[in-house]
Formats: sequence, C-alpha cells, structure tokens
Amino acid sequence: MGCDKDELSILFTDDAHISELNRSYLGREGPTNVMAFPMSDGSDSGVISVDTALREARATNESPEEVIYRLLIHGILHLMDYDHERSPRDERIMTREEKRLISLIREE
Repeated sequence: MGCDKDELSILFTDDAHISELNRSYLGREGPTNVMAFPMSDGSDSGVISVDTALREARATNESPEEVIYRLLIHGILHLMDYDHERSPRDERIMTREEKRLISLIREE
C-alpha cells in the first residue's frame, strides 16, 4: 500500500469523547464510528468509538472484532485519500477497496 515508513496511532474511545472530536474537528454533532487525522510529520491518527462499534456489531450481526477491523480499514483508507463522501464514484472505489482488504484479513 506504499506506507512502509509511516506511523499510525489508534485511539479506542467512547461515544462521548468521539462526539467532542467530531464537533471540534468536523463541525458535526454526535458520535461517529471512526475518524482519521492525517499529520504533517508522516504519522497519522485514527479514533474509533468502541460504543458505536459494539452497536454496529449488534445491528449487522458481525463480531465486534470484524467491526473493528472494518473501521480500521475505513480510517486507513481515508488517510490514504480515499473519500466515500466526495462522489458516488469515489464511494464505489473506497467500498471495493474496503471489501478487498477485509477479505485478506478473513483469509488468515
């Protein structure tokens, strides 16, 4: 994926904290499942709400681990400049890449 020398930090948090981050950085109200923050020094950060991930797991009949993997992949793709909100075409491209990477995890 071309990220040999990059660094990624992940914060697992709750809905209250990710709601604060969502409001502060994106101007959006309420919790979200994952946020990604590119940094200028070659390291990146991702934040995942465990509360939201657990709700998603119950709603989708996925295990909590599967949801966390999916959210990690989703956040990493955002850091690599994939953006499902840019256009329907970009959404299809990002979704296809998410599915490809998830299938690699499931093979192991």
